Amino acid sequence: MNFIERLIQLIKEKQSVISMGLDPRMDREGEIPQYLIEELDHPDRIILEFNKTLIEEVFDLIPVIKPQIAFYEKYEALNALTETIKYAHKKDLLVILDAKRNDIGSTSEAYAHSMFKNYGSDACTVNAYLGIDGIKPFLNYKEKGVFVLVKTSNPSSSDFQNLFSSKIPDISEEISEYKVTNHILKRNYILMAELVKEWASDLQKFSNFTNLGVVVGATYPNELKMIREIVKNSFFLIPGYGAQGAQAKDIKPGFYENGLGGIVNSSRGIIYAYSKNQNYSQYDFSKAAKDVILEMNKKINNQIGI
Repeated sequence: MNFIERLIQLIKEKQSVISMGLDPRMDREGEIPQYLIEELDHPDRIILEFNKTLIEEVFDLIPVIKPQIAFYEKYEALNALTETIKYAHKKDLLVILDAKRNDIGSTSEAYAHSMFKNYGSDACTVNAYLGIDGIKPFLNYKEKGVFVLVKTSNPSSSDFQNLFSSKIPDISEEISEYKVTNHILKRNYILMAELVKEWASDLQKFSNFTNLGVVVGATYPNELKMIREIVKNSFFLIPGYGAQGAQAKDIKPGFYENGLGGIVNSSRGIIYAYSKNQNYSQYDFSKAAKDVILEMNKKINNQIGI
């Protein structure tokens, strides 16, 4: 089934828009429980057991998981990533592989093949700085989802994304600076949102949404609102909830009245919740994650009207 079609179906069935981010860390106390590290003694086995235990505990409460590929690469645990995705599919979960890939067309073709064929993800994140020729190879997988970075949740996103730009015709490529007169300037994240709208214009819609989505941080609710006014037919992947400080009220502008339009991701706030609450031991890490998700579902659903 088409990614966005299946995502909407799962959201309705599970009454949840939560994505659990699976970002395995085992360098400090309060990350992957020490008992798993001592018992299994290999990153692939440790991470896979950690992920499977979490998935088994919460699969009936959420529609999607989001592994961040950087952590699997760091620990040379790409087999754990592949097996995690397979296990998630067995539990009827969709998988967004957070890899933020992009390059020139031919390299993007290789990246897209890796994301969708080698790892078997249902969707992935991409950086669109190189323009549409780096995005097309991902869109060629018509059943898969693609989430373009528009306004990211990190504090320094404003360094570039908030700068003002304008498309000015008939300017020589030799000119590196230009004094603007009689031109409308827009922030770069607005221009990127407008590009996504243009790129999605010919894509097939399912329940009024295409497979081309955007990433907008919950840490910027005003920007979230402005981007939603531009990109009306895209699902939002909304990171920044929980550990990065965003709350349920901050994500509301990304959703429509029917409760559709976004997926809210939390990683550390869910999977390492046991370490922030003395009522849980390291052996209860999956139970702690489940309790956080139950509370998130309650708070978020109250805001978006599911």
